[in-house]
Amino acid sequence: QVQLVESGGGSVQPGDSLTLSCAVPAQTFSRSHVGWFRQAPGKEREIVAVASWYGGATYYANSVKDRFTISRDDAKNTADLQMNSLKPDDTAIYYCAARYSFNAVLPDREELFESWGQGTQVTVSS
Repeated sequence: QVQLVESGGGSVQPGDSLTLSCAVPAQTFSRSHVGWFRQAPGKEREIVAVASWYGGATYYANSVKDRFTISRDDAKNTADLQMNSLKPDDTAIYYCAARYSFNAVLPDREELFESWGQGTQVTVSS
């Protein structure tokens, strides 16, 4: 396990944009698949998006496709989640997670990630 640090949460209005950033230790970033998950009040944690270290592969939950974009910055060792057209249903605590693996297969389940951040609150309300 490694320590992940999230930043960028906050309170916005519907339709606004917000970018979350996840800092991953430099010594593991190049072989880490990095994902974003979220947990809304009273609901289970769900996957939002994942970026593989291999070939630019990404995965998105249907609920965020065409609105959210996950990207990796190899120079900064970060994985960012650009969130556009935010809705009240996007309100949740967002968690960054990483899976260190030489296997290039993109993980798409929570239990496959061994490192987690503390979470950052995103609130979308008018």
